[in-house]
Amino acid sequence: MQAAALPSAAPAATPSAGCLASGDGYLRANLDGAIEAHLDWPNSGTKCEGESRGSPPGVRLSFRRDKANPDLLLVFGLTGVQPGAAAHEVAANVTVIVQGTAGIYGTQGDSRCTVDSLEQRPLDNSGTYRIEARGFCTQPAHAVRGSGDILISTFEFAGPVAYLTDSDKD
Repeated sequence: MQAAALPSAAPAATPSAGCLASGDGYLRANLDGAIEAHLDWPNSGTKCEGESRGSPPGVRLSFRRDKANPDLLLVFGLTGVQPGAAAHEVAANVTVIVQGTAGIYGTQGDSRCTVDSLEQRPLDNSGTYRIEARGFCTQPAHAVRGSGDILISTFEFAGPVAYLTDSDKD
């Protein structure tokens, strides 16, 4: 009976259960520079969420890991992604936030990172999809405050995106 209640409670349940209720969410990334890290975050303990965005049209996904050291929040903005559609060579803007500090690094535009491949599959009937993507950055994310750079040489992830309808955006 409890499993039947999960679909209607999915947005609230996702953070405590992990990235995706299906158990197959993840984030992997290689960071070099001001932060040296090889992130390999499995579904369990990883919080992720995503939604469509209007300007420029596309999606935004965020990933954060419970008790990670350093405590990072990674945000990927992908331009031109449409509901349910596969894509290649998608422009990506990446932001890395060091939680609890003033550390914010951003590619400051979508010309420095690219998603090689992106696949989607519907999670339910509410317009939410599982997005799986793989990509790289050719230039670093620069410090928004302070100094330093982070090169995100490779990244791959799987997480949810809720596509908003026109009436949801008002």
